[in-house]
Amino acid sequence: MASYLIEPVDRLPFGGPDKARRYATERYRGAAGLNWYTSDPTLRFLMRRHLGADGLAWAEPRLAELGALMGGPIAERAEETDRNPPRLEKYDRWGHDVSRVVMPPSFEAARDDLVATSFIAPRFIEEARAAGVDPAPLGVAWHYLLDQADIGMACALGTGGDMVVGLSEMFAPEDVKARVRELFAAGQFSGEAAQMLTERSGGSDLGALESTATPEGDAWRLNGFKWFASNANGSAFVVLAKPEGAVDGVRGIAPFLVLRERRDGSRNGVRIRRLKDKLGTRSVASAEIEFTDAEAFLLAPSTSAPAEGQAGDGKGLARMMELTNGARLAIATMGLGCARRALVESLCYTRTREAFGAPLRDQPLMRRKLAELIVETEAAQALVFDGYLGRPRLRLGAALAKLRAARLGVTAASDAIEIHGGNGYIEQWPVARILRDAQVNPIWEGGDNILCLDVRRAMRREGAHLPFLERLEEAAGRAPAGDDATAALVRRRAGDLRRTVERWSGLDEATAEARLYPLAQYMADVYAAALLLEQAGWERDELGTDRKALVARLYAGARLADPDPLRGIDGPAEDLERFKDLVDGALVDDRS
Repeated sequence: MASYLIEPVDRLPFGGPDKARRYATERYRGAAGLNWYTSDPTLRFLMRRHLGADGLAWAEPRLAELGALMGGPIAERAEETDRNPPRLEKYDRWGHDVSRVVMPPSFEAARDDLVATSFIAPRFIEEARAAGVDPAPLGVAWHYLLDQADIGMACALGTGGDMVVGLSEMFAPEDVKARVRELFAAGQFSGEAAQMLTERSGGSDLGALESTATPEGDAWRLNGFKWFASNANGSAFVVLAKPEGAVDGVRGIAPFLVLRERRDGSRNGVRIRRLKDKLGTRSVASAEIEFTDAEAFLLAPSTSAPAEGQAGDGKGLARMMELTNGARLAIATMGLGCARRALVESLCYTRTREAFGAPLRDQPLMRRKLAELIVETEAAQALVFDGYLGRPRLRLGAALAKLRAARLGVTAASDAIEIHGGNGYIEQWPVARILRDAQVNPIWEGGDNILCLDVRRAMRREGAHLPFLERLEEAAGRAPAGDDATAALVRRRAGDLRRTVERWSGLDEATAEARLYPLAQYMADVYAAALLLEQAGWERDELGTDRKALVARLYAGARLADPDPLRGIDGPAEDLERFKDLVDGALVDDRS
């Protein structure tokens, strides 16, 4: 208590040094202040696996520098921005509608640092390739580390940048392409983009939207009202609307590009009604936006009038939805980032907090919970990284990764609050914001039900379950020798899953749709277990260690084992016996 003023309450008769040390503030050092790369053995493991020893030697100093930035200034500024979020400057001093979003200094400083150090920027990608290093795993690591600090900032930097750039290059007029290239010169993660889909008439039900576009030369006039538009302070928007004359429904929808300024440099017809007063992710400005005769450009083959009730070639929405898989992986990474941050905060707190004569981390029930968090977080990590880096890239991968990781972000943050006790419920402690932020991930880019419908669409239209099942069998086949029981269990469940899909295909339509959720969960369970086994095989071959085999065994036992009438009460307690191995492989914290 030496660093604080001694209060009368600190001299109570039953007080003393032993009790006082339990609430000495300086002892409670959470994730902020750690280097989030060097303290994360799981990320270092994945970088070694995906980059190889030589690639990692080139990348590691850059990763360590990034880890210090994310765990230091970016994490600190995220808290400041959450307390002082963006504000709307609606009118200028003459009463003109300027609809200007004013971002707090903490946001601007963080964005400047992130854009300058982005592993997704063109200059960094060129530098990595020149050194013979694959930049893709580094881009995923950059995203993953940022998401532990502030998923709102990740949204603000990355909302639809690839969509704006990709569709503009395909369909926009040449002068507009040049303007888009200028806006995104710093890369697609520059904070200039937004995608605007949701209206008061519905979010997931896109066919019900009301925004309308009218042809005007090689441009269009767009009018409508978007109910929930994130990154409202951006400069380039992909907006869904229906051209006049198109059918009212999904076939009539087309994507349009709307820039903040018109071709002639004047302000475009983009008005912000109000910023949303959100539960979390306050660092990204979300708003209600009205388009009034806004200059827009069709992001589809150009036509002056809808043909057969559809806009352009009728594939504009489908083209845009193809890019949604990338956005869903980004949201899955945000959920994973929330889970990882919740885990680290929990490990830090339980090491220091004492109860019943020992640190919380030494209590058997707490060890069980922490072991579960470690295993579930690494399983979600395996899904997310395979979604980005797996070969082949699975059509089902993004939906399943988001289904699992987005929900885990919420449950892990809730667990972290419980682990912190009453302190966790207080905004001055770090985990309340993580829960507020994490809750948006199951909503963004489609809730659980929408993801399940996408799984159905992919299976029926593309046969996407066939390469998926092959991938499971291939990954399980790379299990390390010596743990035959776990490998056999995962392979058996992969076979069961194949039969489950066949049986599901024969159900009546209503029942088949209702059973999509347990089917998708089953897919995610087996997928994650197979990937953990694959990682364990690589670890055994390359590093000679077996921690991932332990993680795979615990995960498969929890998710895939046959029903046990005793619920495993009398089973092996590897989560307790090898708890140190689990924790040491999850977090390195040398602070005293």
